[in-house]
Amino acid sequence: MELNNTVSLITGAASGIGLGIARRFAAANGRVAIADLRLDAAQAAADAINADHPGAAMAVAMDVTDEAQVNAGVAAVVDAWGTVDILISNAGIQIVNPVENYAFADWKKMLAIHLDGAFLTSKAVLPHMYANGGGTVLFMGSVHSKEASPLKSAYVTAKHGLLGLSRVIAKEGGPKGVRSNVICPGFVRTPLVEKQIPEQARELGISEDDVVKKVMLGQTVDGEFTTVEDIAEVALFFAAFPTSALTGQSLTASHGWSMS
Repeated sequence: MELNNTVSLITGAASGIGLGIARRFAAANGRVAIADLRLDAAQAAADAINADHPGAAMAVAMDVTDEAQVNAGVAAVVDAWGTVDILISNAGIQIVNPVENYAFADWKKMLAIHLDGAFLTSKAVLPHMYANGGGTVLFMGSVHSKEASPLKSAYVTAKHGLLGLSRVIAKEGGPKGVRSNVICPGFVRTPLVEKQIPEQARELGISEDDVVKKVMLGQTVDGEFTTVEDIAEVALFFAAFPTSALTGQSLTASHGWSMS
């Protein structure tokens, strides 16, 4: 699959899944804007990609909860490369707690990053996609877009919400050539997931090994983590898909942790 020099804006792309997608897209002849809260980390990621694929990456600072920063970041990409063809709304965090102990400030922070971030970045790029006659919006959902787990009320709520937002964009954007879909990974051993292991062990009163084997991988068919590379391939499949036959959909890649 080739991206033919199209321009992708990927949020939260200085590390983890976002960085994996950026590397895969650059290898597929795409240009990638690494958007991250930390400009130095985004620039380091872009430099590493450019070392292998000269001119394929640029860095932008972006707090996805700040509309002015989102608009400025999108404008920087458009100034450099003329447009945004593909949005990967990937920025996210995790905070775990039972509902009765979940701080309202943490709830609002989670929804702001996952849902407000998806909305604000979509709002900023859609006019450029419409002007060009099409584009692709991809949200990074989760198995928790379709399932629920203890301690993750805000995360599950936000990830479910992405399905609805994506479907609305698919309906509104379809006549203008814009497709919108959601990628729903299982547990990927990124820093985000590593942080959860001791937190869940403490809250659930079990060992860290049991968190991994029973909570994270117990429902998979083979006891394996989904990989960054797995999700990057799914993202490339959606991004390179040639028609609007595939829009308003979600695809789960979880080693069978979730089946639907």
